[in-house]
Amino acid sequence: MNRSTLFIEFVKKLGTDLSAVIQVVEEAMAPMQARLSVPNFFPLLIFCGAIAILTGCSQPATKEAQPKATAKQEAPPTYFKVDPSTAATLTGSVRYTGPRPARKRIDMSGDPACVEAHHGRAYDESIVENRNRTLANVFVYIKSGLEGKKFETPKTPVTIDQQGCWFRPRVLGIQTGQTLQVTNSDPVTHNIHPLAEVNREWNHSQGQGDPPISRRFVKPEVMIRVKCNIHSWMHAFIGVLDHPYFAVTGEDGTFEIHNVPPGDYVLAAWQEELGTQEQKISVAPSGKIETNFTFKGK
Repeated sequence: MNRSTLFIEFVKKLGTDLSAVIQVVEEAMAPMQARLSVPNFFPLLIFCGAIAILTGCSQPATKEAQPKATAKQEAPPTYFKVDPSTAATLTGSVRYTGPRPARKRIDMSGDPACVEAHHGRAYDESIVENRNRTLANVFVYIKSGLEGKKFETPKTPVTIDQQGCWFRPRVLGIQTGQTLQVTNSDPVTHNIHPLAEVNREWNHSQGQGDPPISRRFVKPEVMIRVKCNIHSWMHAFIGVLDHPYFAVTGEDGTFEIHNVPPGDYVLAAWQEELGTQEQKISVAPSGKIETNFTFKGK
């Protein structure tokens, strides 16, 4: 058997039978050892090399690097949906009793443009009594009874304008996460400064023709007082809720809150000078519940 044949036999038997490998190596090296008087340890050295080859060839293939697991995507929030067939409507009015509040004149002489906007006669709007003895600018809202329900944030922004050196509207409601858009319709520079206590307080000036300012409130807070650091008489109030069930009384002193799910609630009415009143109400399916509030003048 020549060396080529022996080598082929060696390759065939690699990794299958170590004793056969030893035999092949010895047969291949015997003639060489006889001629060159190679010491006996030389076949052992060759054998060790063969073992190394065998071991290397028999190693399992290196595992390919596994791609890192992607972050688990959060499931979209589940919003509460009111069944239209059972939705109810809350209505009512806010009345005022007692002596009529005296009209307090506002001194705007520090800014001629503001004086011009009111033709020199501007009055305080802390309490606005309508002709029918109701109150405007009362914030009415469901205070409790909606716990555990999550409502989708409206995509339409709520706007507060600086017009005639007043904030318009003076009282407004907004949902958490909803955009508040601030505009300036006056020919003067204004400043809007919500004095939030639960949410982040912020302060921003806005000149004539400046683009709208957009902000959000992320936590419920009733009410947030707003001032203008330039014109001390300018005030507004923002009610931030995590649901859409609120309203502000207007020139007739009435309010309506639509699409209310049946249940037991606490309905609250807030007025900036006269405080807050609350009433417990039970809303039946598809009902129309009337709830009235009366504030007494101080």
